[in-house]
Amino acid sequence: MENLVNNMKMEVHDNLYLKEPFSSELGSSIVQNGAVLIQDLGMENFTFKKLAVTVGVTEAAVYRYFENKHMLLLYLTAWYWAWMEVNYVYSTANLESSKARLSIAMRLIVNGPVFTKNVHISPSDLRNIVVNESLKGYLTKTVDTEHKNGIFAQVYSFGERISDLIFEINPTYPYPKTLAYTIMESSLLHAFNAKHLPDMTEQSLDSENRLVFFEDLIIKAISNA
Repeated sequence: MENLVNNMKMEVHDNLYLKEPFSSELGSSIVQNGAVLIQDLGMENFTFKKLAVTVGVTEAAVYRYFENKHMLLLYLTAWYWAWMEVNYVYSTANLESSKARLSIAMRLIVNGPVFTKNVHISPSDLRNIVVNESLKGYLTKTVDTEHKNGIFAQVYSFGERISDLIFEINPTYPYPKTLAYTIMESSLLHAFNAKHLPDMTEQSLDSENRLVFFEDLIIKAISNA
């Protein structure tokens, strides 16, 4: 199974790119090197000019694949959530208990994917980008248009699975979707805060304790409804 997953290429909305990156060696290199540079430089200092130099092509060649660096960030974010959904599906395939599936889902959300290798792009790179940069892709003036254009289809798809699990466990809970996305977003923010803004959390709240915290949060919310 692991070999099968490692070779998968995630399908994301085609409005995210101008030319499918993994259709060519150049496009693959642009995505892979772009992910590394975004991690190293941050979105503020990352440019297509720097990416072009790293890849060894003209800046115009990069623009043939992505409209701008914002769209590349959204592409990487979409890839991450599509990868998370694959991780969830394969990790819960033989589990009938909705509570057991929720436990797996929470571990994925808080700690990241269990399948950490992929021939197309490093899931670890994607995880770092989503924790440190992904909100910069959402909190923009163009978000409404991007929503209408299906840009966020992958995060919606993964979130729906979590929302459906909450509903299975307690069909009377009135806010399954709100709770699902709150956990997804806040777990990323907490991972960021724990590293960069440590005064916002208890220092003992490492990855395992973060999992305990978020599991406690979601189970109590569902149970007390």
